[in-house]
Amino acid sequence: MIHYFRECCNAFPKGKLIASESPDFILKINMKLNLGIELTRLNPFNAKTLAVKELERDNLRNEIIDRAKNIFTQSSSKNLFVKFLFSDKKKINPERSLVFSAHLTNLVRNAVQDKNPNSIFHETLIGPSLPQELEEILIIHDPVIKTSVWERSNNLGISENIIDDIRETILKKEKKLNIYQKKQLNNYWLIINTDRLRGTKNNQLRNTIMNVSFQSHFEHVFLFDLMRAECHSLV
Repeated sequence: MIHYFRECCNAFPKGKLIASESPDFILKINMKLNLGIELTRLNPFNAKTLAVKELERDNLRNEIIDRAKNIFTQSSSKNLFVKFLFSDKKKINPERSLVFSAHLTNLVRNAVQDKNPNSIFHETLIGPSLPQELEEILIIHDPVIKTSVWERSNNLGISENIIDDIRETILKKEKKLNIYQKKQLNNYWLIINTDRLRGTKNNQLRNTIMNVSFQSHFEHVFLFDLMRAECHSLV
């Protein structure tokens, strides 16, 4: 995930990335300058309560994705991080779920079949190549990924107050900043990943977020929209 962010964020300094723990990564910029980077996920603490039909819809989508992943892993050794953004306009016919799973497997397989298994890469599938029930597929490969993760976009829920959710996420990491500072690095960044910026109350969500003042002792806090490959500076 960090390499995907690095490609999408123009502010990311040059240097050698080293996997670490508390924080997650250390970026060695030069002999005297080291940057600590902590990754986290934006959790919808204020998530919308789903109706029964919405829960059934999401359960069906999860079953389809799990089946597609199992089919793929039986014939490929590539461990992938795959996100599926489903359409809210076109429903999946439960009677076609097996066929739909196979279709997803083929879409992912075709997208990665010529890729070097030792390389870092990402692919985004959109447009007419996808069934109408899907808006987008994000595929990320990094040799450090040891287990395939295939899941729905926004699988933790849709926030009803994303501003508060961002503040709560920052606060949780602020409480651990003193632990990260024991590494005695020069600066510390926080990267908050979100599958796709979506909220229940505001269509201009990105503009709303950018107009809010967030506070943090991290040098920089970024909100990273995975599906749009967009990096937003919050602090």
